[in-house]
Amino acid sequence: MTVFKLRIAAFASVLALSAPLAVQAQATAPGQAAASAAGVEATLRKNLAERLPGLPPIDEISKTPIAGLYEVRIGHELYYADEQGDHLIVQGSIVDTRTRVNLTEERIDKLTAVAWDALPLKDAMVIKQGNGQRKLAVFVDPNCSYCKRFERDLAAAKDITVYAFLYPILGADSQAKSRDIWCAKDAAKTWRAWMLDGVTPPKVMGRCDTAALERNLEFGRRHRVQGTPALFFEDGSRRPGAIPGAELERLLAAAARKN
Repeated sequence: MTVFKLRIAAFASVLALSAPLAVQAQATAPGQAAASAAGVEATLRKNLAERLPGLPPIDEISKTPIAGLYEVRIGHELYYADEQGDHLIVQGSIVDTRTRVNLTEERIDKLTAVAWDALPLKDAMVIKQGNGQRKLAVFVDPNCSYCKRFERDLAAAKDITVYAFLYPILGADSQAKSRDIWCAKDAAKTWRAWMLDGVTPPKVMGRCDTAALERNLEFGRRHRVQGTPALFFEDGSRRPGAIPGAELERLLAAAARKN
C-alpha cells in the first residue's frame, strides 16, 4: 500500500461509487452547461492538491463512462473523483454490467503493458520447447513456491520459447541461488533441475558477472513487477501469478493471433 493510500484509507468507507455523485449531479442548476474538460481538470488538480497535501503529482485526468465521474491517474494507480474533487474513490473498480468487463482492470492492463521489444531478453535464460514458435517471458524467484508450481505447467507447454528472468525478491537466499543459477555452465538446465526436481544449484566458485540480475530488478521496479511469477506475452499483455496450464494456452494463442 502506498503512503498516499495509508493517509486517506480512513475516507474509503464514505467514498461510495454512486450516491454522493448522483446527489451532486441532481443539484446542478437547470440549464447549467457542463463544465469543459479543461476546466474540470484544472479544478480537480487544484482542489485535490490543496485538500490532500500527501497526494503525489497527478499524471492524467480523464472522463469515465459514468457521467460526472473522472479518472485520476497517478502512475499506474487509478482513483475516481467528481468534477469538484469533493469526493475521491480510493479503492474500487468500475464494472460494465452489460458486458461484465472490469473497466478499471482493463485500463490498468493497458497502462502496465510492456512491448515485447522492450524486454531485455539478453538478461534472461532461454528455454526452447518444440519448435519454439510461441514466446513467453516470465519473471521468477528461485524460492517462489508459485513459480515452482507454474514451472511444471510451463514445462508441459508445446512449441514455446520461454525467457525466464531471475528476479530475486524473496530475500538473501533467493539472491544467492539466483547468482548460482545464472553463473552455472548451463543456466537454463540448472534452473529447471532446481525448480522441477529440487536439485540444488552448484555454488559458484570465483568471479561471475551478475549485472543482469541487477538489471532485472531495476526493470521490474520500473514496470511494477511486484510478485512472481509475472508473465509477459508477445502482444504486450501481462498476467500476475501462477495461472493454470489451460489458461496459459488460451493466452498464448490470443497473443499469437494479435501478432
